[in-house]
Amino acid sequence: METFRGTTVLSVRKDGCVALGGDGQVTLGSTVMKDKATKVRRLADGRVLAGFAGAVSDAFTLFERFEGKLSQFNNNLARSAVELGKEWRTDKYLRQLEALLTVCDAEQSLLIAGSGEIIEPDDGIIAIGSGGPYALAAARALIAHTPLDAEGVVREALRIAAGICVYTNENITVEVL
Repeated sequence: METFRGTTVLSVRKDGCVALGGDGQVTLGSTVMKDKATKVRRLADGRVLAGFAGAVSDAFTLFERFEGKLSQFNNNLARSAVELGKEWRTDKYLRQLEALLTVCDAEQSLLIAGSGEIIEPDDGIIAIGSGGPYALAAARALIAHTPLDAEGVVREALRIAAGICVYTNENITVEVL
């Protein structure tokens, strides 16, 4: 069975702002099926940004679950992430999901994985998906050597990743808090 691939999502925190962006490519095997997918969204009345990498239907399931946790825990990002991580790791159905989430609010950026991992990066940068390593390297270099703001770093790093990773394109969507 072929799986959907082709995701790069990047979150950057700089100067009190956070930007979360993703490319638009969805790939089935070696075929580009869609080039304008939206992989980032606003949750919790716009106070939380979320992005996914992995199987699209799995990601939508996780978005719904995470939004439910945010509602249940009064938009507390860390508590909601921990509760989703616990449920994802222990629930028989959720354990089968193949996706990663990155979530951000005004104070924190977190990576949520199906193994129960909740990771807050030391440098405020999270990159996931096929082109994640390229976007991460580019973002770190851009933060260190350019005056770009968080949104500019995300856009440029994703553009650089798209030039390297065949599963990443330049149809970029960015949300900023």
